[in-house]
Amino acid sequence: MPSSATEVLDIDILSADGNISARCWSVADADSALAPIILLHDSLGSVALWREFPAHLAEATQRRVIAYDRLGFGLSDRYPGALPLDFIEREVTTSFAAVVKHLQIERFIVLGHSVGGCMAVNIAAACAERCEGLITIATMTFVEQQVLDGIRDAQQLFAQPGQLEKLERYHGGKARWVLDSWINTWTSEDFADWSLDQVLPQVRCPTLSIHGEKDEYGSLLHPERIVSRVAAAATLVELHDCGHVPHREKEGPVLRAIGHWLEQNQTSSVTG
Repeated sequence: MPSSATEVLDIDILSADGNISARCWSVADADSALAPIILLHDSLGSVALWREFPAHLAEATQRRVIAYDRLGFGLSDRYPGALPLDFIEREVTTSFAAVVKHLQIERFIVLGHSVGGCMAVNIAAACAERCEGLITIATMTFVEQQVLDGIRDAQQLFAQPGQLEKLERYHGGKARWVLDSWINTWTSEDFADWSLDQVLPQVRCPTLSIHGEKDEYGSLLHPERIVSRVAAAATLVELHDCGHVPHREKEGPVLRAIGHWLEQNQTSSVTG
């Protein structure tokens, strides 16, 4: 549970396409000059599914932490139509842009889990003058066969009675859209050539890539590509006996890795 010193604030943000639900965690007496950490959730994720990690991250780093539900997810409004194949790249100018504008954030560190990490890479590249650091957790860099195998295994699991209802706890009536968008996008032939190859060299901020050795959705080829192709100092942290959700399965080591990395790349700036 968050300590009593951690303040939590829920915020509704009106974007051009609908309402975005966001949450901020802040620690009393933290240095307000430090850039906040903005979290981007995975393909089935939401603010609620980060669980206690954002509060613990705020306490461990003494920074403000912000998470939001992308349109179509969690408590945010429904997505206006089908998810486009370039949804990863679009995040830079859609929900993310609305959040940082509303909260008047000038500089930030961006942290993404799974597909949220793909979005974080694009944000770090597009906002090179504003992004002080990039953290990816269990992030894919191309459509590896292991990614497709993991998605198809999950598809079979969610076809079983009662499984979709688990998603409905977090996404309500949007749960079927959330699940179908994930499966149909990543398994589409038109998405088969997607990769981060072109955007990774545009990342010029310090980068930390965290990956579990037993990640069921992607091999270590992905963090290796990230740290070898960004145009900045980069660190790879491999977590043993860990799957696709390191911040839940190995929260302590993840928090320590982030804390150590921040100490090595400490920067500060005035933020809103």
